[in-house]
Amino acid sequence: MTTSKKRRTSVGGSDLPVAPGIAATTDVIPEDIPEESRIGGFSMLELVIALAMAAVLAAYAVPAYVTYTARGHRVDAVIALHRAAQYVSAGAFAVAPVPALALPPGLDRIPATGRAVYRLDVLPVGDAGGGYELRAVPLNNGPMRGDACGTFVLDGLGVRSNLGSEVDSAGVDACWSGRAA
Repeated sequence: MTTSKKRRTSVGGSDLPVAPGIAATTDVIPEDIPEESRIGGFSMLELVIALAMAAVLAAYAVPAYVTYTARGHRVDAVIALHRAAQYVSAGAFAVAPVPALALPPGLDRIPATGRAVYRLDVLPVGDAGGGYELRAVPLNNGPMRGDACGTFVLDGLGVRSNLGSEVDSAGVDACWSGRAA
């Protein structure tokens, strides 16, 4: 003797017994599914809470990441300016005429490899500035184009400054140490 479980048919919404071997479109009553065969999942509320938490984390993480990378680019500019100053001070331009000042590949951009963020320029200046001035100019299409520190300048006497920005002496120190906001 076989027994059949009650299933709810999709026709008419009434409870009718379904005979074995007869194909019918049915919806299984949830109470009839054994516990071990139920598929677990997330409820809509759990998904909304998880997305809200992700949005809050992103709201804090993205600006912090942008600030972190800007500091790194500023530090790279300072290091590259000092490296270029060592190159120039070592007498690399002693035989070159003053208007033909140019840095070799690798010293003329920041960083030396990858996507350039700053361009390094050497400009001749009078003896009062040590004979030359190095500038790290943010590229127009780079991530530092609107940076508060502007263009980093280092002259032949080691005097540091920033051009194209409203930076006071405390701000110059903050820019050159990488702490500027």
